[in-house]
Amino acid sequence: MSWFSRPATDTQITHGRRLWLYALAAVIMILLVIPTLIVVPMSFSDSQYLEFPPSNWSLRWYEEYLGSRKWMRATMTSVQVGVLTMLVATPLGTMAAYALFVSRHRLTRAIFLLLITPMIVPVILIAIGTFYAYGRMGMNNTIAGLVLAHAALALPLVIIVVTAGLRSYDLNQEQVARSLGATRSKAFFLITLPQIRFSVITAALLSFLTSFDEVIVAIFVSGGANATLTKHMFAALRDYIDPTIAAISTIMVILSSVLLLLTQFLGAKGTRD
Repeated sequence: MSWFSRPATDTQITHGRRLWLYALAAVIMILLVIPTLIVVPMSFSDSQYLEFPPSNWSLRWYEEYLGSRKWMRATMTSVQVGVLTMLVATPLGTMAAYALFVSRHRLTRAIFLLLITPMIVPVILIAIGTFYAYGRMGMNNTIAGLVLAHAALALPLVIIVVTAGLRSYDLNQEQVARSLGATRSKAFFLITLPQIRFSVITAALLSFLTSFDEVIVAIFVSGGANATLTKHMFAALRDYIDPTIAAISTIMVILSSVLLLLTQFLGAKGTRD
């Protein structure tokens, strides 16, 4: 039997009949990857301008980035906000996912939809609303305000990932622990949490990435000494074409790829365990 005549799914649809789908997927993947393949070589150019392909190869713009106090301060701000966002969104999202999973209340689904609203509503609307709310509370251009805004964006991801982990977990194990005298919180931390830890870790990494890569909310609510790396990159592209951006973009792509691969590895390991 040739590869084209083999079934691709349980519905017995063959690979031959799915060639159009494979071709479409390949085109989409190429269109998504091409910008990255262009930016990476540009970051090693010695030119004063963005140049592809580079006529001369150099680490000039990486040295410019690493030696710039402005870029380093923005990077540290983004890392700080990302870590704090992870520390805020992960526990809150885990608690929300657990509460919704064990609850039998009729409003559970409505509450779930409400909590994942930041994933549905356009980010620009969230940014505008946050900007005006923070203006009244004096939280614009603060780390705390940026962390809270990014935590709201990361919360839906945490809830979805942790809920997926809970669906593969037998809740009866926790019930047994509670029947033997353990409180609900003790049973959760000693029985449930260790078994969904890979989902929680994955959710934490995704929370960090959500904050680190976010730009729209950062443009509205961050500024001054608390401006994020992505906001500085946006300003640099708007005011002048700085090749340093290509070097920073390459570093961010590598960091995001490593963290995403790590989440995939943890997810696969959690499934096997």
